[in-house]
Amino acid sequence: MKLKLESSEFGERQAIFIAEIVERIKIKLQEAGVGQDKLEDLTASIALSIAGVIDDLAPIEVDGVEVHPYLTFRTEDDELLHCGENAYTHEQVYRAMKRAFGF
Repeated sequence: MKLKLESSEFGERQAIFIAEIVERIKIKLQEAGVGQDKLEDLTASIALSIAGVIDDLAPIEVDGVEVHPYLTFRTEDDELLHCGENAYTHEQVYRAMKRAFGF
């Protein structure tokens, strides 16, 4: 696999990725019967929590093994797109929430 550094293309894909995560969280909470009064807050809270893990903002360590995720996107069979640093999906959550909830 080749790593391709392309920040702007990465940012576009990252925005699509987190928007899909937000939408899937919203749908699953609706399917579970979460009322409209709690749906938006729970969706945002869960999405930000997941984004923090993806972005390596929250420490992950089990039995002395540290885990540090590094987000990439496959663009071709042998190519991974990255931005040269940790992802910043948490910064995209608000925009994704606006789209999912129409505000």
